[in-house]
Amino acid sequence: MKTKLVAAPYLLWMVIFILVPLIMVAYFAFTDKNGNFTLDYVSDVAQYTPIFIRSIWLALIATVICLVIAYPLAYILIGMKKSMQSTMLMIVMLPMWMNFLLRTYAWMTLLGNNGLINTLLGFIGLEPYKMLNTEGAVVLGMVYNYIPFMILPIYAVMVKIDKSVLEAAADLGCNSRKTMLRVVFPLSLPGVMSGITMVFVPAISTFIISRMLGGGGNLLIGDLIEMQFLGNAYNINLGAAISLVLMVIVLLMMTIMNQFNADDEVVLM
Repeated sequence: MKTKLVAAPYLLWMVIFILVPLIMVAYFAFTDKNGNFTLDYVSDVAQYTPIFIRSIWLALIATVICLVIAYPLAYILIGMKKSMQSTMLMIVMLPMWMNFLLRTYAWMTLLGNNGLINTLLGFIGLEPYKMLNTEGAVVLGMVYNYIPFMILPIYAVMVKIDKSVLEAAADLGCNSRKTMLRVVFPLSLPGVMSGITMVFVPAISTFIISRMLGGGGNLLIGDLIEMQFLGNAYNINLGAAISLVLMVIVLLMMTIMNQFNADDEVVLM
């Protein structure tokens, strides 16, 4: 009885802020402006397939880059002294203490045609490069803003790996490369999967980064949804339908990743 009372506020929170919004999205996606059932808006989502493909592609690129950077960094962190680990983790999280919008504005200043990077290139005799308002700038913004969400879960799992397991691998003849591939990496997969999820989900649905660093020419799903709810188009039924399809895509991809994670755990057992 006490357990139920303790859990009641959390259940109420989930119902109000998770279940009710999901029901509202589904309702508006499958009804017209008069509240009548229709599949027209869901079928209209197909015309935005190129935007979905671009969003998934850029989110995947950003997620892979975050993983490539974060994994060796997390591995280096666990080899440091405890005091140094705390300092490095604070440095990793430091940008997150600043407003998301301000961080993105900073990259606009750096990547602009007259920005700091092109100014430095001019000093060494190179012509200015168009970096702002490109897909590369959007991916860079995603990586910069979301890479802490890749580093932290990987580090959290790696730091719990028993040192005796690594010593046993060395005693059995594994060099550093084999120990990494056959011991550390399989044991750290739960953190990798968590990091991939935590980076991919916000990256695929972002609209601030694509608007500010993409210049509106690199429209993503988040921009499209924002236009339907807050823009001149103002079609909440279509916006809800796009949101519903996006949720389905994300859930499918998360299910696939979790399946790989489950297979790896079976192999380890």
